[in-house]
Amino acid sequence: MRRKLALSLICHLLLTACGTDNASSTNPPPSTPEPGRGLIGSRANPVLFRNPYPQIPAQCYIETSHGTQNACQYCHTNAPYQAGLGNNNPQAGLEARIGNLQLEYAFAPYDNTAPLATINHWQNTLQPEALRQAVLSLGIDSTHWDMQTYIRQDNWQAAFQQRPASPTTWDAGLPSEWRLFPGLDPADLPAKSDGFVRSVQAKNGIFQDEQTWITGWRAINFMPYGIFTPMTGSVSGIYIRLPQPFMQREDGSFDLNLYAQNLDLLERAIQGRLLATDPTHYVGKAQTVAVQQGLYPLGTEFAHPLHYVDVQADGRDTSISPFPGTRSRRVKEVRYMYKAQDWFPEQHRPSEKTEGTGIYGNDSQGWVDNGAGWLLAGFIEDKNGALRPQTREEMTQCIGCHSGIQRTEFPTFTSGTGNTIDSTWAFPRKFDGQLGWQEMNYLAYQANPHASPNTTPGQAGQGDAHNRQLGKGELAYFLETVVGVSLYGDMPASIEDWLTRTIRQASGYTADWVAINRQTPASFQQSQAVRQRLLRELTAKKAYLSAQGWVQGELLYPPQQAALAAAARYRQVVVTQRYHLGKDVFAETPLSYRHYRLPSEALSKLDGTPYQTGEVITERPIENDDPSSLTYRAGNSATLIEASRPYPQGNYNPDYLPLLSAPLHYETIP
Repeated sequence: MRRKLALSLICHLLLTACGTDNASSTNPPPSTPEPGRGLIGSRANPVLFRNPYPQIPAQCYIETSHGTQNACQYCHTNAPYQAGLGNNNPQAGLEARIGNLQLEYAFAPYDNTAPLATINHWQNTLQPEALRQAVLSLGIDSTHWDMQTYIRQDNWQAAFQQRPASPTTWDAGLPSEWRLFPGLDPADLPAKSDGFVRSVQAKNGIFQDEQTWITGWRAINFMPYGIFTPMTGSVSGIYIRLPQPFMQREDGSFDLNLYAQNLDLLERAIQGRLLATDPTHYVGKAQTVAVQQGLYPLGTEFAHPLHYVDVQADGRDTSISPFPGTRSRRVKEVRYMYKAQDWFPEQHRPSEKTEGTGIYGNDSQGWVDNGAGWLLAGFIEDKNGALRPQTREEMTQCIGCHSGIQRTEFPTFTSGTGNTIDSTWAFPRKFDGQLGWQEMNYLAYQANPHASPNTTPGQAGQGDAHNRQLGKGELAYFLETVVGVSLYGDMPASIEDWLTRTIRQASGYTADWVAINRQTPASFQQSQAVRQRLLRELTAKKAYLSAQGWVQGELLYPPQQAALAAAARYRQVVVTQRYHLGKDVFAETPLSYRHYRLPSEALSKLDGTPYQTGEVITERPIENDDPSSLTYRAGNSATLIEASRPYPQGNYNPDYLPLLSAPLHYETIP
């Protein structure tokens, strides 16, 4: 039944895909809720967006400090594709049309007449001073904002209450801007100790156990890396729900233990670690659904609240926030995914990628089709801080990571990265066993109520989990290859201070920690190389771990003063509604956007003008020689990561697999 519903929905979407920007239906609205009915969108041409390439994240335009900072590998990898894990988008050299995005800024236009993709449109990130001016032009003085009060105000509950009909269905099934707002009531959070979200309200429940109503949602705790972490200013909660047959015995009665068994089976399928003894089909009433490696069953739902960082929030004081892991009460966004169509990646070759076709979705309802089986919905703060549906232009940023390649009779826009498994990223990195079935807590964060505003606010209660292939800690590897704490390659001032105190010749290092020398390209590159060497010495000594073996809090959690300043910078985007120009805002242009190349490697602008030392790189050169070439008008500048120097001798790794060891292993101190 679930399969028929999903296929019927997709057929309806495809048959109505020729609409205009203002989708409408001549059919009368349903009088009773019917999930999927009337879910009508239209196509948007990305060339007409204010940023015509929102699927290329701002991080993709950074420099690599002559290859010492390889943040590229964390998205642009071949490993999930080669492992047969729900990915057909290898991006590290296996497919000529895609290229090797670790080695080249090979951003290609949609066609020979489209705008160039090598121009960086993320102005909020690239030129934060322009954002500040936009705020001032509205007559707003951001220095008067009380950000601690702001991030502790709830804006999720009011949005949820606007969702019509039952929250137990994936789609409210009635005409509403909120029909695809996830049916996860924040009043029911946090999840209980087993990860299941329970409710005292019968309307929120699918069935009862001996405790209370079971909503079907279960929290996921996973290993983060430099995308959404406390240091980046945004932190996640992740929740999954499967269709009701996965919760039922064959006779139709509900069974929480059976549901947990199916969720565990799905976890092993997605993470590529199915056992020989595992069944080939899910159990109970879902016994007709085959277990497929790297793929979710139809009807899978994900809810993803994205929170501000509140460093006093660790779940113990609900007056601050009910959530652990620095997750504030206020959310920046609430995101949603629904698996609506079967997608078999092995049936579609990487060369069949269809960026450039229209993005199918509905602006007023905040959803898009990702072209690879999923509907994505998003709700983001309006200028006053209340949630609103996102537009297709804003949602295309999501397709940039959460998508895959598919050839259909009615092609729609697809994008995606090489690191996802069936368009997802968090569930594949779930911690094994019960540790992974709980609220996302960013390595068991514990706040220190006595910390001053400009010091580390708390500590981790968990160590550095091993990557499955590398056999070493995920954070250690990130520090060694990115020489920073986010995919921008940045190193916040609080971490610089800690590294200065920790890395000293007197403590057995080959040199004291060095600041980046910006005087010349040669001094810049030399200092970055020294920093990378010293960070590798730090991880080898396990000095990034505490005496208990936990990750040092200084590397994970910003001082309260810094966290509130980051929240205020993001709020500038909120009040101006300039999401299309970037959501990541720094105090000044990140150093990784500036030109510090040697003369033999120097970049020029599109008009041939050479960049000066330290100048902000706003555009990159293109191949412009042969109009018949597959790569005509695509970017052709090198990242300076050297394929001849793979990790650990160098920094190149085309086969990074973003999965953890199972059972879990951690880095240990000597």
